[in-house]
Amino acid sequence: MGIVAMLIIGGLAGWLASVMVEGGGLGVLGDIIVGIVGAFLGSLIFGFFGGVGLTGFNLYSFIVALVGAVVLLVIVRLFTGNRATTRP
Repeated sequence: MGIVAMLIIGGLAGWLASVMVEGGGLGVLGDIIVGIVGAFLGSLIFGFFGGVGLTGFNLYSFIVALVGAVVLLVIVRLFTGNRATTRP
């Protein structure tokens, strides 16, 4: 997969992951970085379970990147203390 496609998919996945996981965001740049690193993490996770990682600019690769970004964002928020507050 090309670097531009990976940046686009990773950026979109990072943004959507920040919307899905409650708590304060990491900012636009932080969300994009989480998405890009999450794309690699998602490839490792899917590969561990016998699946295929990123395959190109398609919906499957986006889902792989999104899963990795959500996992990474939860881990980052656990360590940084940036957790959601209970809403009344």
